[in-house]
Amino acid sequence: MRRRLIQSTLAVVLVVIAVFGVSLVIVETRTISNSAQDRVESEAVRLASIVDSRLLIAEHVDAEVLRGQITQDRYAVIRIPERRPIEIGTRPDGDVISATAPGEEGETVTVQEPRSSVTREVGRTLTIIVLVALLAVIAAVVLAIRQANRLASPLTDLAETAERLGSGDPRPRHKRYGVPELDRVADVLDASAERIARMLTAERRLAADASHQLRTPLTALSMRLEEITLTEDLHTVKEEATIALTQVERLTDVVERLLTNSRDPRTGSAVTFDLDEVIQQQLAEWRPAYRSAGRAIVSSGKRHLQAVGTPGAVAQVLAALIENSLMHGGGTVALRTRVTGNQAVIEVTDEGPGVPADLGARIFERAISGRNSTGIGLAVARDLAEADGGRLEMLQAKPAVFGLFLSRTPPSEKTDGGGPTVR
Repeated sequence: MRRRLIQSTLAVVLVVIAVFGVSLVIVETRTISNSAQDRVESEAVRLASIVDSRLLIAEHVDAEVLRGQITQDRYAVIRIPERRPIEIGTRPDGDVISATAPGEEGETVTVQEPRSSVTREVGRTLTIIVLVALLAVIAAVVLAIRQANRLASPLTDLAETAERLGSGDPRPRHKRYGVPELDRVADVLDASAERIARMLTAERRLAADASHQLRTPLTALSMRLEEITLTEDLHTVKEEATIALTQVERLTDVVERLLTNSRDPRTGSAVTFDLDEVIQQQLAEWRPAYRSAGRAIVSSGKRHLQAVGTPGAVAQVLAALIENSLMHGGGTVALRTRVTGNQAVIEVTDEGPGVPADLGARIFERAISGRNSTGIGLAVARDLAEADGGRLEMLQAKPAVFGLFLSRTPPSEKTDGGGPTVR
């Protein structure tokens, strides 16, 4: 591209120089020739007037007297009636410029000048024109190179940006070049880079969330299958298989929830469900892990609470909190349900040292962890809670108390005795 820009600019300049240069040479040549002819004619008239004045006062007229009246390199012939011609200077050879002027006393004066003097003057003029044209060409080449670099360098940068996008580096450069068309291309590439970066971030986040969220159900499923392989009691096998199938269903729900949340974090399928069922399911899944660690997990609080949300998402949030207490907490883990206003609250607490002071509210940020863990469990849990219209908060740091707030359905229209309430 640089070469084409330089060649096109140079071609335009050469055409302009050729058109105007040739015209200028023709005009200057004619001007110089006419000027030389005028000078010779003026010289002849002036010399004729000198001869007239000397003849009128009867002074002697010869070559010696008139030699100083003629310009060097010119030749003059003075013809006076009844006298021999008077020659001044040396007769030029070749082509000459000649002019003849008559005098009042009947004499004629002829002045000649070699045309070579005109040729020399035309040559000097041509030399000046050629030098000016050469300077114009050099200036045009310099300007063409600068302009080519100004246009080609941004294109090279844009090509490198596109190549970086193709190689998986979606960082926008936010570089502009002062050329509207190129800046428009740069805007589009930067916008594409930001979109690709968001897509890559979402994909990596989905992979991390899936890895974290699937680990616990798979571990629990593996434990159930191990129980099945170690027992010969058909009743135990049937019971463990039923629990394993339930965990497979939960695993399927986890995968679907992750995919749905990755497409649109605000897309939910909220329904009214019983909190007791979700809590009991989590207790059943986590008791073997806590038993292996020599710890206990219990539940308390208000029963038969109805909440609005996605049961699978709530189960994932509770699983993240329970796993967090298993890894970072200590002693007995308690799940307590209560009501505040129009919300149902599930509190998860343990007897451990609590959340370090340096973490504080950052506990829900990704990659923030008190130990060597992934640091995404609580972040995913908060996202899931918010996707269902709820919220997840840390109510107390020491000991750690986390609260899951969910919208609550209106109270049951049945009395404690089982009869309907009349309104």
